[in-house]
Amino acid sequence: MRRQVAALCWRAGDAGPEVMLVTTRRTKRWTPPKGWPMDGRTLAGAAAQEAWEEAGVKGAISENAIGDYSYQKTTRGGMPTPVRVQVFPMEVTEVEDKFPEQGRRKREWMSPRAASNAVREPELKKLIASFAA
Repeated sequence: MRRQVAALCWRAGDAGPEVMLVTTRRTKRWTPPKGWPMDGRTLAGAAAQEAWEEAGVKGAISENAIGDYSYQKTTRGGMPTPVRVQVFPMEVTEVEDKFPEQGRRKREWMSPRAASNAVREPELKKLIASFAA
């Protein structure tokens, strides 16, 4: 099983915490910013880099994962590959209008309940719901 890292990007909103999700490039489903581990970065550091590239956000990321979830990634060749994603919480302090993958993804702040309902993976639904509790 391959491993990825994700940043659960959050901020304090007027009605409570908000979570930012982005769409995937091909299937347009909602997900936290995620990607592969990177040489020279901690797992949390790689997740923070993905948050910048995919969502245009920066902030304070925890080195401690809050959980993980599994999904099937379809490779460019069409082969399904099982992936386990470690999730690191990141309190967002900056949101930029220009970022590397702008125009290729949508990003949206959601209530934890809406974010939990927007993602497909059952383990991720539970993780987002428990994070906000």
